[in-house]
Amino acid sequence: MNFQVTGLGLDKMKLDSPQSFPDQEEVEEVEGQQLLEPEAWRTYVERRHALREFLSSDLSPHLLKRHRARMNLLRKCSYHIEILPKHLALGDQNPLAVPNTVFQHIDPWRFQRMKKLGTAQTKIQLLLLADLLEQLVQGRAELDALLESPDPQPFLAGWGLLEQRLADLLAVMDSFLAMMVPGRLHMKHHLVSDVGSTKIPPIQLMLSTKMPVMFDRRLSVAHQDWVSLRWFVTIQPAGPEQFELRFKLLDPRTQEECTQCGIIPVAACTFNIYNLLPSRSYKFTIRRAEGYMLVYEPWRDSLTLQTGSGPPERPTPSQLGELGPFPTTPSER
Repeated sequence: MNFQVTGLGLDKMKLDSPQSFPDQEEVEEVEGQQLLEPEAWRTYVERRHALREFLSSDLSPHLLKRHRARMNLLRKCSYHIEILPKHLALGDQNPLAVPNTVFQHIDPWRFQRMKKLGTAQTKIQLLLLADLLEQLVQGRAELDALLESPDPQPFLAGWGLLEQRLADLLAVMDSFLAMMVPGRLHMKHHLVSDVGSTKIPPIQLMLSTKMPVMFDRRLSVAHQDWVSLRWFVTIQPAGPEQFELRFKLLDPRTQEECTQCGIIPVAACTFNIYNLLPSRSYKFTIRRAEGYMLVYEPWRDSLTLQTGSGPPERPTPSQLGELGPFPTTPSER
């Protein structure tokens, strides 16, 4: 038996065509066009397009994500004071930029006060960065809501307020970008003591950043009773650096096991630690060795590794030759 349904015109409809089912935005645009005069409608569409372009370029999600990643990186950096002649810029690589005699005449007590000021200035700067970024994120959310709203008034009678909001967000963005670079440390007092006839060039204090030290989690491995650790700095420093490696046994069970810890100065980016307990977890922390110019270091990278089970495993001669001499006891400092 054969049934036929006629009169519905299904054969003329393209059900898979996107035009058959307009989305909500298209429906709202059609309804809005029916409510507005042609000139007002053109103005509304142009301004709406301008706002969409602003959100896709000046305040795009990708851009905000990059800024957040950069801010999170700054939270992991260490901050130091640089002493420069006033005519030189931050980061000048000239080793004779500041004569050594200047350091001999710096008042130690005043310099410690400046380091405290640098710490406070850095903390405030990081807090302001977080606040400015939050303003940008909230501003984008507000503008997104305007685009989704069917109300045309913000783009017509309220366009002046909306333009001011866009200008304010651009100013916030400029402040955010400017604050991402550490600047001059403001001095309220003379840093150099009165040295009589000795001529000291005018100096300025600047805050500078050093990229964080991080473990290489792919190459840092644990064996039965020893570990091989590697770390790196994102941007290689101009000269060699000293590091401080800390380790400790997690959850020690006896008084003797409490000695499974140590602080080791290292002048390279690799290190082995031997005579560890098998099948146990150890926490390792790496940082730069604290220098005289350090003012703030809010973060240190840490890594937890578990040693293996089974008989002790010694490193091969090639590993020893590659990594150099190492302590034989975990409590060596």
